[in-house]
Amino acid sequence: MGLRFGLARFSQLALLMRPKLGMVNSAILSINNYKSEALMVIEQDSTPVSFFSTYHLAPNSMVARTFLAFLATAGLFYVNIMPALVDGLIKGLGFSNQDAGFVGSANVYGAAAGALAAVFLIKRISWKPVSVMLLIGLVCIDIVSMYMTEPTLLIAIRFVHGLVGGLLVGIGFAIIARTEEADITFGVLLLVQFGFGGVGVMYLPGLVPEYGPKVLFMSLIAFDVVTLLMLPFLSNYPVPEAKVGHKLRGIDAAHIKPMLLTLLAIFLFQAANMGPYAYIVGLGSEAGLSMDFITPSLGAAAWIGIVGSLLVVVLSTRYGRTLPVVSAVIITAAGTFALNFSELPWVYVVANCGVGITWAFVIPYLFGMCAEFDKAGQMAAVGGFASKMGLASGPMAAAFLVSDGAYSHMLSVAATALLLCMAAVVMPALRLDREQKESSAARA
Repeated sequence: MGLRFGLARFSQLALLMRPKLGMVNSAILSINNYKSEALMVIEQDSTPVSFFSTYHLAPNSMVARTFLAFLATAGLFYVNIMPALVDGLIKGLGFSNQDAGFVGSANVYGAAAGALAAVFLIKRISWKPVSVMLLIGLVCIDIVSMYMTEPTLLIAIRFVHGLVGGLLVGIGFAIIARTEEADITFGVLLLVQFGFGGVGVMYLPGLVPEYGPKVLFMSLIAFDVVTLLMLPFLSNYPVPEAKVGHKLRGIDAAHIKPMLLTLLAIFLFQAANMGPYAYIVGLGSEAGLSMDFITPSLGAAAWIGIVGSLLVVVLSTRYGRTLPVVSAVIITAAGTFALNFSELPWVYVVANCGVGITWAFVIPYLFGMCAEFDKAGQMAAVGGFASKMGLASGPMAAAFLVSDGAYSHMLSVAATALLLCMAAVVMPALRLDREQKESSAARA
C-alpha cells in the first residue's frame, strides 16, 4: 500500500512539471493482467479531492470488469440462488410449490419493470449516486423480507425489491455496454453469477433447517454490501461522444429486425432455463435422489458452468457468433430434455453441468449482440428487460406445468422453447458476423 501511495505522489509531482495544466489522467500501477491494461489510474480535476474520487480502476481492466459484474448482479442475485430460495420457502415457511414459485416470479417481474425504467433513465441520471441509493434500498427491503411469513405479503415486498434491483441491474448493463469488447465483460458477469450462485445453491439449503429462511435474505444483504464497497472505485463511463443525443428510435433501420429477434432469443433462452432451474431440487427429490447428493451436484454444476463464461472471455468473437451460439443452444435443449431421466444420478449431474456451461456461454453473446446495436447502452438495458421477463416467466409457467410431482411436461416445453430460441438467433448472429468481416476487411 505504501508503494502505491509513493508512486501516486511521484506521478503527481511529474504532472506538475508539464507546461499545461488541466484535467489529467496518469497511471500509477501497470499490470500485464489483461492485454497490459492498467489496474489503477489517478483522475484529477477541479472537483474536491478524496480517496474514492482520486483512485479509479482503469475502465477496461479485468478488475473493473469484475466490479461492474458485481454491480449488474447485486439487484438480481436471488436468481442465481433461486433453487435454494424456492426450496427454502417450501421447507422453512411451509409455502406450497406454487406460492414459492410466485415469490420468485414476482421478484423477477418487478426487476423487469425496473430494467425497463433504466432504458429511459440511464442517460438522464448520475448513475453512481443513484446506484448507491438503490443498493441501500435493497438492503433495507431484504431486512424487511426476513420477517415476512405470509405468502401474499412476501410476494408484494419481493416485487418492490425487484423494481429497485431491476433498475440497478439495468444501469449496470448499460454501463457494461460502454466498455470495450462488452462480450468479455458480460462473460465476467456470468462468471461472478455462477461462481457465487454455486456457493449459494450448495450451502444455503442445508442452512435453512438450522437458521430458518432468514439466512437466504442475509446472503443477499452480504452481496449488496460488498458491491457498495466496490462502487467508488469504478470510473464514470460517460456516453461516447458519437452516441450522445442518440435516441432509441434512431437505431439503424436495418438493425431493428435483428435486434427484435435477439430480444426474443434472450427471453426464450432465459425462460426455458429458469423454469426447470427453479424446481431442480424438487425434480431431483422426486426422482429419488437424496439432498446429500442434489445440493453438492447443483453447486458443482454452477461452478463448472464458469467454464462457459471463461470460454466467452477467451474466444470473444474470434470465431464469430453464429456457430458458437447455435451449437450451445442445441446442447442446452438436449441437456434439458435429458433431465427426464434424472432417476439415473449420472444423468442428473451431467445434464446440469452441461446446461450450466452453455447457459453461462450463450447469455454473454446475446447481451453482447444487444450492445453492438447501441453503444450508448440503451439496447443493453432493453436486453436486460427481456432477460428478466424470461427469468420471471419461466418459474411462473413451470408453476402451472408442474403438477403432482410430474416434471416431464415442463421439461418438454422448455426444450421446445430452446429450439425456438435457436431459430430466432440465427439471423441477427449471421448479420453481425458479416458486419464484423466487412469491418475487418475495410481496416485491412
